[in-house]
Amino acid sequence: MKLSTRITDLFGIKYPIIQAGMAGSTTPELVATVSNSGSLGTIGAGYFNPEKLEQEITRVQALTDLPFAVNLFVPSEKLYIPEKIEHMNAWLRPYRRAFNLEEPVLNISEEQVFNKAIDIVIDKGVKIVSFTFGIPNQAVIKKLKAHNIIIIGTATSVEEAIANESANMDVVIAQGSEAGGHRGSFTRTSNNQMPLVGTMSLVPQIVDNVNIPVIAAGGIMDGRGLVAGLVLGAQAVQMGTGFLTTEESAATELYKNAIKQSLETDTVVTNVFSGKPARGIDNEFIHNMEGYNDDIPDYPIQNQLTNAIRKAAAKEGNAQWTHLWSGQSPRLAQRLSAALLIEKVVKEAENILQQ
Repeated sequence: MKLSTRITDLFGIKYPIIQAGMAGSTTPELVATVSNSGSLGTIGAGYFNPEKLEQEITRVQALTDLPFAVNLFVPSEKLYIPEKIEHMNAWLRPYRRAFNLEEPVLNISEEQVFNKAIDIVIDKGVKIVSFTFGIPNQAVIKKLKAHNIIIIGTATSVEEAIANESANMDVVIAQGSEAGGHRGSFTRTSNNQMPLVGTMSLVPQIVDNVNIPVIAAGGIMDGRGLVAGLVLGAQAVQMGTGFLTTEESAATELYKNAIKQSLETDTVVTNVFSGKPARGIDNEFIHNMEGYNDDIPDYPIQNQLTNAIRKAAAKEGNAQWTHLWSGQSPRLAQRLSAALLIEKVVKEAENILQQ
């Protein structure tokens, strides 16, 4: 087994390592450093407005001439229910009062922002785009393909992976339940739950059921994880939490320290911060929301309702009132540069493969 695969050939990269598009935590420096180190950096553009997306792509292109990706959120078709929003605003009032915050004005123009992002990606000559929260419509897929852009989808079950392949996606990420941050799920299981299948179980089952290349994601932090992903049939691995604690990440010191000080048992999957299930470090805000006697408003509404609270808490060093997305392998997190992390992962993998 060697570290060159279908993915390294397709993406034009040296190593089968992808840095996850962690919205809010990537920087142009992180993306470019990962790409310059022979892997695939990804701009986490999920929350960007068009101006910010254009700026980030321009900055990355100034720092590297190697391939990188942009990660976008597929727009949701969620309901705007005023009564639910009023109820949630009443619940969040004490938090806002603590930080002297006003009630936010909601922006529900997700679709327009997404379509503009697709145009920007094409105009700026980005070669690879990844999607989470579902599969973009056929018009978007055809538009990207017409410009020879490689498209990556996300799946948390075999059913979702098959749907990605059927929609003509080029590659699919198999996101195991260990992964930190938002779940990429867009289907429900037979008992109306979101799929939560572990990486080691999910990857080979997806590999056996699709013909497009598979990227393994969830809990992978080192060379052992890289080799394991390849042995299971993936053509590359995606690492998120591993890059969160690097020097180039946009994560605050509070956030980086929280990951470093956490145990493998400290994370939970919750929808209280954004309205979508995501894995993060358990804290007081999550526990307090257990007492909330109504449905949490859907994403992106809940995300906007709690956004200023989370930012203010993080700024004041309050880890109990902000989101701290993390996968289930925090004990393996390291404080180092992204370039050194990739070097270590590759060296570990090569040593294992030579044994």
